[in-house]
Amino acid sequence: MYPISMTKNDTEVGNDFQSFGLRPEILQGITEAGFESPSPIQKQAIPLVLEGKDLIAQAQTGTGKTAAYGLPCLNRIKVEDGMQVLVLTPTRELALQVSDELFKLGKHLGIKTTTIYGGSSYSKQITQVAKGAQVAVATPGRLLDLLKGKELKNFKPSMVILDEADEMLDMGFMDDIESIFNLLPTKRQTLLFSATMPEPIKKLASKYQTHPAHVKIAATEKSSKNIEQVYYIIDEAEREIAVVRILDYENPFKAIIFTKTKKEADDLKSTLSFKGYPVEALHGDLNQKQREQVLKSLHDGRVKILVATDVAARGLDVKDLSLVINYHLPFDSESYTHRIGRTGRAGKSGKAVTLVTTRESRALLRLKGTSGTNLTIAALPTKKEVHLSREEDFLKKVVDTEIHADAEAVLEKLLKLEDKRSIALKLLSKMLDNTKISGPEKIGKTPAEWSEMPPGGGSGGRRRRDDGGGSGGGRGGYRGARSNSDRSERSDRGDRKERGGESSSRRASTPASKKEGGVYVKAAGKKTQRFRNK
Repeated sequence: MYPISMTKNDTEVGNDFQSFGLRPEILQGITEAGFESPSPIQKQAIPLVLEGKDLIAQAQTGTGKTAAYGLPCLNRIKVEDGMQVLVLTPTRELALQVSDELFKLGKHLGIKTTTIYGGSSYSKQITQVAKGAQVAVATPGRLLDLLKGKELKNFKPSMVILDEADEMLDMGFMDDIESIFNLLPTKRQTLLFSATMPEPIKKLASKYQTHPAHVKIAATEKSSKNIEQVYYIIDEAEREIAVVRILDYENPFKAIIFTKTKKEADDLKSTLSFKGYPVEALHGDLNQKQREQVLKSLHDGRVKILVATDVAARGLDVKDLSLVINYHLPFDSESYTHRIGRTGRAGKSGKAVTLVTTRESRALLRLKGTSGTNLTIAALPTKKEVHLSREEDFLKKVVDTEIHADAEAVLEKLLKLEDKRSIALKLLSKMLDNTKISGPEKIGKTPAEWSEMPPGGGSGGRRRRDDGGGSGGGRGGYRGARSNSDRSERSDRGDRKERGGESSSRRASTPASKKEGGVYVKAAGKKTQRFRNK
């Protein structure tokens, strides 16, 4: 192994990536990945992992955890020794993302990565390990199948990482993980990364780690301030047109819209696609090839809007996400925190929008109380406000545009046909009239038209009963609205679907994790970044 070799004194370690004593090939990968300076979790974790210590690291999603364990583990690899690093993740999507990132960071060392997950060829995954891949990123179910069947020869990783450990607990993978640990070499470095630290995770750490170091990174006020959070009061029948109005106004660089069910995701995707939005849906009815195509389109920029169910989007990390829309009020504060935390990352601003009907007032108050978040009411933009927003964007785009080399010649030709003012007005008219704004002038209720139900209040006052099938208020609140379609989303969790019927009972016997702490967010008061036409 390659131990850390500090070139600066201890007080300077962590100020930049060079200070960790990483190999030049790793530093080259860091530069090409666009990393400028270590994040707080990277500053604390990298030296400990380089020293070979076991580690328990608690940090929120989006804080740079992959590089925090990936860089030091890659630095310690001996390329000629074959499999050395195993990363366990809760979902296929996260496994693919982690594998891709580790490959890019280690490619100048000649490091090869392989991804092991359900829904893909067994033989291909076995072959890639046999051919000498040094890093495997796996979901628990498929890896356990291969290990039990003794399909992976010489699979003896010396570094094992649990990524998103609390997510794996929630998804019922703890038994599988313990079985995997029992089939791996006992002499290993074990790293555990988790956003929260419920009791089952602590017990797992005490059982399989040796004198682990502890790192905890609290969510900072600065990162919270980057997310503006608002909710709009609508009638049930206005959900689709409200989403269209939000997209017309915000014009996000990239956005995720969270729905309760697969059918909602498909229906909304069809509506937005018909209106010309670059959109795809992600849910449990898609096979693995379809899912990978959707994610590739999103990362390539061909798709700007993803309509997804919660389970399908677990572990999903979308770069440059500027807007999150909750099509329905989330079931609980943990789900809400996970959703909105996907935007406003790496110092960039983001916006989280939630659609709420009058019948969801109790659930809204409960969410505010349990999450500690600063959700503020706002009025949906009118058509006139969307027009003004588009004009503002257009003016900025014109001012910022570089003059094309052929523009002068084209202008000379136009001047022979029209005067300058007419040319300018006609060009502006053509560009400003390229899209229509859907829906009525006004959607939903303004804050002045809406007064929130006091905690524990009844259903009287201004409550209207015209919201249709909605989400159900009263006792039990929003949880009572789960449908069979919602429950069927469980088939989407990791690679559990292919492993038979044991998952339901396993989840039932697994203690639920509890989110520790809330996210406190102040409204940024700024609109999000606009679509970029390339």
